[in-house]
Amino acid sequence: MSNLILRTRPAFDTERFVREFFGPVTAGEWAKGINPAVEVDRDGEDAVIRVDLPGVDVEKDVTVEVDRGRLAIRGERRDERAEERDGRRVSEVRYGSFHRSFALPVHVTNDAVSAGYDAGVLTVRVAGAHKGAEPHRVAIEAK
Repeated sequence: MSNLILRTRPAFDTERFVREFFGPVTAGEWAKGINPAVEVDRDGEDAVIRVDLPGVDVEKDVTVEVDRGRLAIRGERRDERAEERDGRRVSEVRYGSFHRSFALPVHVTNDAVSAGYDAGVLTVRVAGAHKGAEPHRVAIEAK
């Protein structure tokens, strides 16, 4: 008896996920808004996305949506103190809007996506994103 290992494209391609999430950013996009630091990680069969958003009011200024198989994270970091300054300032903090969007695996439902915010980090969990991503070994019976 011999064994055959079938390797097909996994249901969830982590490299493609990261490419689509981080995507190319043009100089014009940098000028329009911010590009918060993002970390994409695997936790069992789940994908976990962490977005650094310190000082952002997530209840008022951030939305996480699933629409037609895409996850979209949108928001804005507002400079609430801009009017209080007399014109002289040094700031390394970027203010403005941001938008990240990427395709979800076809088997992921809207209910599989959850989000939370703690200590300046938005965490989005996509339950079961890696489900079925491992190759399946099929035994061949000799006749």
